[in-house]
Amino acid sequence: MRSPVDVLIRLLDPDVPIPAYGHPGDAGADLVTTEAAELAPGERVVLPTGVSIALPDGYAAFVHPRSGLAARCGVALVNAPGTVDAGYRGEIKVIVVNLDPRESVRFERFDRIAQLVVQQVEKVRFHEVAELPGSARAEGGFGSTGGHAAVDVAEGGITHGGNSYASVVSDREGQ
Repeated sequence: MRSPVDVLIRLLDPDVPIPAYGHPGDAGADLVTTEAAELAPGERVVLPTGVSIALPDGYAAFVHPRSGLAARCGVALVNAPGTVDAGYRGEIKVIVVNLDPRESVRFERFDRIAQLVVQQVEKVRFHEVAELPGSARAEGGFGSTGGHAAVDVAEGGITHGGNSYASVVSDREGQ
């Protein structure tokens, strides 16, 4: 097992808890909001977390949604995952949207609103070329592997933007 990565944290609100993992083995540490808010259906808000961090070079933190909030309340993060770069020193804020069509959702101070996943990231050098090497997938994009009931079964596939989408039925039949 690798050693934990040391991350410096500044508490911008003296009462805010340091992000913590809910269970052993969890990938994300819980982030809370420092402000109460109520969102009507379709509304979004930027919620402060009361923390800022200093990541080591070669790392980034990603703000992920909480699956329980999504399942129970229809809450999503607008730019999930949000990226916190190693050089950013400002407060981590979370853009939350209420996707429930009928019910408002209320957040109280220190409610858990997201989770922070810290990962090592690679720096790359881009090399311009006239052609890319071939691959099995080639230019197949959105939905090119099929596997969804919304695909047009009657015609055996739909073409959008040059991509041919296989139907679920074709996938099952091995075509």
